Amino acid sequence: MSTFIHGGNVQANGIRQHYLRYGGARHAGRPALILIPGITSPAITWGFVAERLGQHFDTYVLDARGRGLSSTGPELDYSVDTCADDINVFVAAMGIEQYHLVGHSMGARFAVRSAVRQSRGLQRLVLIDPPVSGPGRREYPSKLPWYVDSIRQAQQGMDAEAMRAFCATWTEEQLQLRAEWLHTCYEPAIVRAFNDFHEVDFHHDLPHLPVPALLMVAERGGVILAEDEAEIVDLQPAIEIVHVADAGHMIPWDNLEGFFAAFGNFLGQPLN
Repeated sequence: MSTFIHGGNVQANGIRQHYLRYGGARHAGRPALILIPGITSPAITWGFVAERLGQHFDTYVLDARGRGLSSTGPELDYSVDTCADDINVFVAAMGIEQYHLVGHSMGARFAVRSAVRQSRGLQRLVLIDPPVSGPGRREYPSKLPWYVDSIRQAQQGMDAEAMRAFCATWTEEQLQLRAEWLHTCYEPAIVRAFNDFHEVDFHHDLPHLPVPALLMVAERGGVILAEDEAEIVDLQPAIEIVHVADAGHMIPWDNLEGFFAAFGNFLGQPLN
């Protein structure tokens, strides 16, 4: 049985924020879970993950500004600080009193900044394969044209087979969903986020995390290497690190059961 409740929109931090909700009020009395997807992942593309999360938590998957059905356009600010504040103001606007925050890739960078800027109600923080590039560091493995070329093609109209050239290992269903929704990713927002991977220091916030944190690393993602893990632990000794085998950067797309198993009991109960 599906755990999907509804999609919705809320005015928060000066924009329309769109979300998908799973699980709902049956989980009253325990923290909600807020999921922030990556750079070109509208909320709906994480639906297959949220369905499972909704079995355990009142789960909200957000469309980051400039993606999906949230506000977009040239007049908006797409900086890390503003996108982090979107999360905090969303929590307040929805009246969520306690929550876990889970972010993938770009979403993990937003989640860290969000936690440091405002932690009221936050219980646990899960960082899924965040880019560790930054000033003076090696570049993020993916290149900007991969994103821009696929977005421009999606804006013209593309099918699953055309998307396969960009995501060769994905299933037909995954490819079709991305082909349908990628056109909602506003190119300047994507470019800003990609540039911020290299210009904003993710590591600066790590010593200041206000709650327990779990770092999930894709074993064959190439994003986080052993030396990166060592530096992260040095900056935040309390962080827990777990590896997901047989998975690239888009961990649940490659190894869904390994992804859920990697949470262990960090959120208070196993998810697999």
